[in-house]
Amino acid sequence: MKIIHFADLHLGVESYGRTDPEKGLPTRLLDFLDTFDRLIDFAIDEKVDLVLFCGDTYKSREPSQTQQREFAKRIRKLSEAGIAVFLLAGNHDMPNGFGRATSTEIFGTLAVRNVYVANKPEVFKIDTTGGTIQIAALPWMRRSLLMSKEEVKDLTFSEINEKMQEKLTNIINTQVQQLDTNLPAILASHIWVTGVRIGSEDSMTIGQEHVLLPGTIANPAFDYIALGHIHRHQVMNQNPPMVYSGSLDRLDFGDESDEKGFYLLEMEKDSETGKRKVSYEFHTIEGRKFVTIKAEIDPQDIDPTQTVINEIDKHDINGAIVKLQIKLPQESEKMIMDGAIKEALKRASYFTIAKDVKRVPRSRLGSKTIQGLPAAEALQSWLNATNVTEEHAKILMQYGKELISEIQQS
Repeated sequence: MKIIHFADLHLGVESYGRTDPEKGLPTRLLDFLDTFDRLIDFAIDEKVDLVLFCGDTYKSREPSQTQQREFAKRIRKLSEAGIAVFLLAGNHDMPNGFGRATSTEIFGTLAVRNVYVANKPEVFKIDTTGGTIQIAALPWMRRSLLMSKEEVKDLTFSEINEKMQEKLTNIINTQVQQLDTNLPAILASHIWVTGVRIGSEDSMTIGQEHVLLPGTIANPAFDYIALGHIHRHQVMNQNPPMVYSGSLDRLDFGDESDEKGFYLLEMEKDSETGKRKVSYEFHTIEGRKFVTIKAEIDPQDIDPTQTVINEIDKHDINGAIVKLQIKLPQESEKMIMDGAIKEALKRASYFTIAKDVKRVPRSRLGSKTIQGLPAAEALQSWLNATNVTEEHAKILMQYGKELISEIQQS
């Protein structure tokens, strides 16, 4: 049995892009669809038995009709090729309100042939061209679905997490008891596992969501544990294999140096022992590149524009998304020719330019610099350096403090 494991498609990411003039679609949407197409073509060419997706179909919980149409086209292509498709709900697939459908629920509602949708914990038995396989589904679980308000009323955040771990562990243990030991079994989950190396998605979630311990999820009853949610592909455990496939494409500069793609796993019975063997291999898909270029200008540089262009030329930026960072002294700022730099970057698909200018400190009062002083202290320094009478200075200082206080409170 051949199985493709991938996750975190995130259709709808449009940052660092524009509208394609011929197709009328965002270029970044086309990037993500292109990498998805390559996975689908691989699945059909290699005659895989199952495509297993571990959550986060779209970037938004309310995807556009266009995004839904493009995703559905590709799922239909797999279905018509006789390949079973398993769609697990991730946190981005969950609706914004109670009673609303998940973003992939429509496939189950329409009973699309060969397509299975998991929006809640459940054990599936799926007949594929290579045989029957069991998938224990553990989609993204909101606290509100597992715990009542009364349960969490007096608990700390840490205690709530412990309760969540306990409930999720019980779900997995219950699923294990439902498995047929004569059939291969996979646990598919969209979850954060303790000890994982994080990628671009970490900044808004560290310390804010429930996690599971590796030992909780690495149950030997499963032949393979397919994980989604973390965007960097990695193997968390060898026996049984516990694997994050990572995101299929680069989302931002946090993914700049990461390989992107999917895992291909194969299951077969050992002819001597009769036990199942699982092998897995990561297949890279080279999507749109992200390139960061750093140029630092020396104060003695007589042609800083050319220095920046020379730095650009050291990198392969053809069709890439480029972030150019220029660090320069204030005296060089007017010597930078933006037009020439943009011309050197035109080979990129998209670029941004950021200048970090080292400014000369503002006017000094004797040996003391106003810049960086608290407002009231800076005003007093200025009054001391002027010819204002002492009585007049006191009045100005009084009004000044009132204004400063008013501004700070507004």
